[in-house]
Amino acid sequence: MDFIKRHRTLAPTLLAAAILLALIFLPTGFEGALTYQNADRVKARVLSTDESDIVDTGLIRTGEQRCTVLILGGMFEGQETQAVNRLNGSLSQDKIFAPGDTAFIAVSHSGGEITAATMVDHYRIDKEGVLALIFLLLLVVFAGKTGLRAILSFAVTLLTMWKVLVPCLLKGYDPIAAALLTVLFMNLVSLSLIYGWDRRCLASAMGAGLGIGVTALLGYVFTDALMIHGAVMESSESLLYVGLSNIDLTRIFIASVFIGSSGAIMDLSVDICSAVYEVTQKRPDISQKEAIFSGFAVGRAACGSTTTTLLLAYSGSYIALLMVFMAQGTPIEFILNYKYVSAEIVHTIVGSFGLITVAPLTAVTSGLLFAKKKPLREGAEK
Repeated sequence: MDFIKRHRTLAPTLLAAAILLALIFLPTGFEGALTYQNADRVKARVLSTDESDIVDTGLIRTGEQRCTVLILGGMFEGQETQAVNRLNGSLSQDKIFAPGDTAFIAVSHSGGEITAATMVDHYRIDKEGVLALIFLLLLVVFAGKTGLRAILSFAVTLLTMWKVLVPCLLKGYDPIAAALLTVLFMNLVSLSLIYGWDRRCLASAMGAGLGIGVTALLGYVFTDALMIHGAVMESSESLLYVGLSNIDLTRIFIASVFIGSSGAIMDLSVDICSAVYEVTQKRPDISQKEAIFSGFAVGRAACGSTTTTLLLAYSGSYIALLMVFMAQGTPIEFILNYKYVSAEIVHTIVGSFGLITVAPLTAVTSGLLFAKKKPLREGAEK
């Protein structure tokens, strides 16, 4: 029995590791994009700066900052050069460098000589790596082998999004179908790493899949009903400007609705599935109906907090916009009618529909799979 239990956990772990390895070497088809060819992208240390060409107009700064930098990598490592930092008057995009800063720069070259150098941004990858490493270590320390499987699940999910879903969208595949298949695949991998290959994985995957399906359907219906165009997504119009006119931004927006809520849906399906499983283990004689209603009871408690979590997750990124509305005294009916606000309402409420429906759906699938059917009574048999 212990061997079978270990095999149920080991097999999906090995399969997920094989998928991860395949994804690492899987080409996206966009490796030959021309934007950053013929340029060396490297770290550099800022030695000195010249702000004489910068024009200050209140909070807005325009012009050019000239930086003398020491290149720390690439084919020109160890060389000093002049790099330009162009300011466009945007607080969100502009950056100012100071001596001692570590920057990320693009060095254009020809014939082995530097032709131009541009300051891209402050170099943050090393600090991001430290942050990720601390998180991974804490996860392993507190969760042990389960933490290692969680890391594996995270890596597979991340690379599946980057190496599979994003290229499919760029190549013009139907966004809803591509996203739905990708999300279902990622949920199945994650759930198999949590439970192994047993009935809990099947029950949770079925419940989550049905909940995601409900979210996808409602997202499609209400995006059309509210006449929301996919261009409300940040940076979406840039896709059209670079020549990708075959992309349907609205269908990508619909896909983003159920992608954004799929993680919370999966979490809730795991909670309900685990609760029903524990009940059936403690009460082997429980009927399927009783097990299902036990799942309903757990789901009612979990839905309220999870829905609020989803609301806070979406609204947190728009706190500055809410402040602008209040500072300007914008009427509430105007706020609710704005296209981008309607888009966030669809994200939040449709995602919450998925959470509300996944609880009873997972309770049903779990109750049917975990609890035994009651035998017919002797009187009925006669």
